[in-house]
Amino acid sequence: MTSRSKPKLLSLNSYHYKRGGADAVYFEHDALFRSKGWDTGFFSMHHPNNESTPWDKYFADEIEFGSEYSAIDKIKMAGKIIYSREAAWKIDQLIRDWKPDIAHAHCIYHHLSPSVLSVLKSYDIPTVMTAHDLKLACPAYKMLNKGGICEKCKNGNLIHVALNRCLHDSLAVSSLVMLESSVHKSLGLYKRNLDRVVVPSHFFANKLQEWGWDKEQLVYIPNYVDAGVFDPVYDPGEYLLYFGRLAPEKGLKTLLAANAKAGSQLKIVGTGPDEQSIRRYAEEVGGDVEFLGFCDKQTLWPIVKNSRAVVLPSEWYENAPMSVLEANALGKIVIGADIGGIPELIESEVTGFLFESGNQYQLTEVLLKVGAMSNSSLSEMGRAARIHVATKFTIEQYSQAMESLYSALGVAITSQSAVRSGTQST
Repeated sequence: MTSRSKPKLLSLNSYHYKRGGADAVYFEHDALFRSKGWDTGFFSMHHPNNESTPWDKYFADEIEFGSEYSAIDKIKMAGKIIYSREAAWKIDQLIRDWKPDIAHAHCIYHHLSPSVLSVLKSYDIPTVMTAHDLKLACPAYKMLNKGGICEKCKNGNLIHVALNRCLHDSLAVSSLVMLESSVHKSLGLYKRNLDRVVVPSHFFANKLQEWGWDKEQLVYIPNYVDAGVFDPVYDPGEYLLYFGRLAPEKGLKTLLAANAKAGSQLKIVGTGPDEQSIRRYAEEVGGDVEFLGFCDKQTLWPIVKNSRAVVLPSEWYENAPMSVLEANALGKIVIGADIGGIPELIESEVTGFLFESGNQYQLTEVLLKVGAMSNSSLSEMGRAARIHVATKFTIEQYSQAMESLYSALGVAITSQSAVRSGTQST
């Protein structure tokens, strides 16, 4: 590859605004490499909420299955999520005009489609994707349906997606995604066109291998937190805290039942599709619970600092939740479910505690234990948690690992600037 004073990194993502964790990583990864002296560009989809950028002249048209679209429009969109010729044509124009050295994709599945990967491959541009979820293995990216965790499609028969209505409990949506994934898998549009897949957790690396990905194609690079921008408070407060989406897979009903049995005080920060059901359940089981709704980071961090412990009671395959790293950076221990990548982030009895996912009795025991611990013991664990993230999940380690990966794929890295501080959420 031609050597330049500034290597060129093209970042791809469906949305060009911070809609969720993957979108935040998309922006922050770009900002990190710009701070290191790289020339960077974006490819995404038009959307009313997008951040302003000169790159939007190349962006693909919006695809959203909202009620404002006609039936004919929705049929056209259905074709695009399988293979978007428009996205392929537009990224081709960008490549011709800008000539990137490497591409890094984030969440592109339904909106840009893997058509863009085929174009990048045709120009011999090395392409990396970060696996923010398990879509590269399972059509239902959470490996979850209304019955709980499901891996029935592991043998390659994707009919289970439709039979179990794995997406939004909808036969139509599930059938469309089944068709999409069947086409993509049969043509190898991800495996053939991606040079490497970055996995933020060992659990995801193992799960992708179980579903047929080669170990050599996967690279473990964990998320980071810039501990230096967090002002920790080690003295424990009185209440337990959950912050995140209010969704069925987050295990909040298990937490509410355990909290009522333990007689502890609980605060819940966040909103989501299951909020009303969770509020009703809280009234049924009783207990000391306060719902605080949505809080921005400026409002949230003091709530975290004043807590006794943060609880993550997930009942699905979490990847590498940033809430654990952020809580630890603020000097707080985390009580986490032993599922997905969560156990990789918590040193049990040192930086927090683990319990069997979905087991309210085990969780109750842990809540009682934490409630009975001395403030000095919890403070000591909080300090250990802070040291843990400040040494093992740093921006410098993330940056070096990514640059090493890009270099191994043929990018000539000829100059570097100092890494600028930043934070990441996913």
